[in-house]
Amino acid sequence: MNCNRRAFLQGLTGAAGIAALGHARLLAPVFASVSPGDLATDPRRPQFHLLPAANWMNDPNGPIFWNGNYHMFYQYNPNGAFWGDMHWGHAISRDMIHWKHLPVALAPTPGGPDADGVFSGTAVVRDGVVCMLYTGVVSAPESEATIRDGAHSMRESQCIATSNHPELRTFIKQPAPVIAAPPAGMKVSGFRDPSPWRHGDECYMTIGSGIPRQGGAVLLYRSRDLMHWDYLHLLAQGEMGPISAANPVDSGDMWECPEFFPLGNKHVLIYSSEGKVFWESGEFDTKELVFHREHGGVLDYGTFYAAKTQTDKDGNRLLWGWISETRPLEEYRASGWAGMISLPRVLTLNADGQVAMSVSREASQLRKREQTLTPTVDEAARRRDMGGMVVKGCSGEILCTMRRTKTPFELTLVSPAATGQGAGQWLSLRYDPAHPGLLEIEGKGVAIQSGSSDEFEFHFYIDGSVIEAFVNRTVAWTKRFYYPGSVAPDVQVRVEEGVMNLSSLTVWQLSPISPDRLTT
Repeated sequence: MNCNRRAFLQGLTGAAGIAALGHARLLAPVFASVSPGDLATDPRRPQFHLLPAANWMNDPNGPIFWNGNYHMFYQYNPNGAFWGDMHWGHAISRDMIHWKHLPVALAPTPGGPDADGVFSGTAVVRDGVVCMLYTGVVSAPESEATIRDGAHSMRESQCIATSNHPELRTFIKQPAPVIAAPPAGMKVSGFRDPSPWRHGDECYMTIGSGIPRQGGAVLLYRSRDLMHWDYLHLLAQGEMGPISAANPVDSGDMWECPEFFPLGNKHVLIYSSEGKVFWESGEFDTKELVFHREHGGVLDYGTFYAAKTQTDKDGNRLLWGWISETRPLEEYRASGWAGMISLPRVLTLNADGQVAMSVSREASQLRKREQTLTPTVDEAARRRDMGGMVVKGCSGEILCTMRRTKTPFELTLVSPAATGQGAGQWLSLRYDPAHPGLLEIEGKGVAIQSGSSDEFEFHFYIDGSVIEAFVNRTVAWTKRFYYPGSVAPDVQVRVEEGVMNLSSLTVWQLSPISPDRLTT
């Protein structure tokens, strides 16, 4: 079960509604039932991904390189491992891999425009001050609401908080929204997740929205001071999806978390809807402020949502995403934690206008105990040698290449029964040369570029209960997997057919970023 980021879990608070989520005393038994010791020994908790020491987290917010440090803020519920009572958690890092948790950065202000939640937002620097534009939410009559899903009625507005603290430990909120409502006369199916950027003397900002029964949309605003904003027009708009849903995000009638940025010699728009993150590349007319889409696709076909970008210290465009739980609510609530942030992915645009990505080279510092296969012409010997190459305890990296031939191949990540931890097949990929434009991942056909290359590159990062998988740096699939017991199993590559197509295989164990899985 995947919990929608905007859905309140009525089963936890009954009919008391939104305000009840702010009362920690109602939720204290949930948090108190899980000790730090239980969290630290949970094998399903990752060892090199960022997540809080406990409780629920979702969207990455306002990532920024500031004063020599990388900062990651994120949606956080301090009251338990379920969505609600949104605050901004905060972590700091020198290298985007090793993190230190700092105190909560932003919390709801009673009586303020964010009294019922500090939703997602973006960092921008103005005159040496870090400014966080974010969405605040309050309960509202349906006639004033921008979130209407049949169960909740909430009004969203765009707010600002500023900080010049060296570690961004303290913020000052403006008491009133900088954009109090959607454009006059426009009926919207959502109004959130502001993303500003500077261009010359002016700032521009996208806001996620949608037009009821027409499709998702991105609103474009302009300002000179970040405080006073003028609505310009729609930067992009989609079409209504084929399904109808109470929540417009599920049907594509609302686009969340839009980001718009230059990449190579083009511009790229990303947004989240229908459970996926989509991308579009094309030309941006800076005079008319119009985006002309040329190509598009999906950034990650798996459990990856609410993507956010930033530039690193070298000017590379980085992508982060929320990796949610796919197990039942009762299970992750009982575990005391839910969700994590993806590894940082460097975005580029290839010659075909397609968005490509690879995990930042900073992650390679975790590598140890490298194992490299020397391919032989003896199939039995090759399988035997592969059988000895394992990632211990679900904490490692695998890089392999497979030749394109007239022979199909099937590659799987498995836990061998010989480890005594039980066998399990965690991720499967299959290629059939009869369909050169498709790769089957987890039984689903995913479009790939046939191109001129005679090889596939497969890159896997395995951590606790998550696999981030990349194919030819243009296809990503993030997979959550769960296993019973108190020991994380070993994982290895198995080629069910076409083993002679394998041209290289390297396996690394990856070092934990903390001694106790609390990532502090």
